[in-house]
Amino acid sequence: MPMLGDLLAAARRSSGGFARWLAAADPEMAARVDEAAARWGLDATGFVRVAIADFDRFAAEEDWATLSSHLKNTDDPGTVCLLGMTHWQLSRADAAKEPPDEHA
Repeated sequence: MPMLGDLLAAARRSSGGFARWLAAADPEMAARVDEAAARWGLDATGFVRVAIADFDRFAAEEDWATLSSHLKNTDDPGTVCLLGMTHWQLSRADAAKEPPDEHA
């Protein structure tokens, strides 16, 4: 299994492709990303990149445990990381309705 740092680096590199993939694979989640990104003055790719960085910096131990458990059951850990981190950031964005101070 790849090291977490390798997964995070791959996720950062592929976030643009992920945004396009998400639009095709899950239009509802893609729309949520677009809406949250617009509120923060970002495009979807920027939102996903922020999600990765914020998850790495701010996610609670429970969030990491949940993500880790999902990684055990997949052949595509990079996509699972991106989906999990993006979903986590959407939850934060929905709760705050404003960008966190670190993105203002």
